Amino acid sequence: MPVVEASVVVPLTPDVAFAVSQTTAPVRYRWDPFVRRQHFVDGATRPGKGVRTFTRQRFGFSMVSEYVSFHPPTNVGMKMVRGPWFFSMFAGGWRFAPAPDRPQHSIATWRYSFRCRPAVVRPIAEWIGERFLDWEIRRRIAGYARGCVDPVVLAAARQALEDGPASG
Repeated sequence: MPVVEASVVVPLTPDVAFAVSQTTAPVRYRWDPFVRRQHFVDGATRPGKGVRTFTRQRFGFSMVSEYVSFHPPTNVGMKMVRGPWFFSMFAGGWRFAPAPDRPQHSIATWRYSFRCRPAVVRPIAEWIGERFLDWEIRRRIAGYARGCVDPVVLAAARQALEDGPASG
């Protein structure tokens, strides 16, 4: 099963770095070049374990994903519930930790795994998918790093920290 991963060091503590990663529309659109439209589904208003989101990416493909883990400020994980026909499985995890030897900085590491279908084209589809998703994850994490210094994004992230975790 292919896996792609990218990391970046940002000038924020892990709690704020995590909160930036969980910003929602319209703030999210300031930093996330992957997302064209995104919202919670099933009445949810904040991220949390079991919460589902709808995402339409920039090429028009859409996915409903579910948070399978949510542990601020260290990690978050998701899995695809419904998505493009060519994925039989898609999952991701984002981790946040203090950057070694860099006070007040964090290292963000994003990792995705996937499986393509149909099986007859899986080897070539996954070879292509791995290269494309590697490029896409690097582009996306670079956008995240820009968001980590954007005053509007930072204000929203800090407000979310003040508001505290979702109840329920």
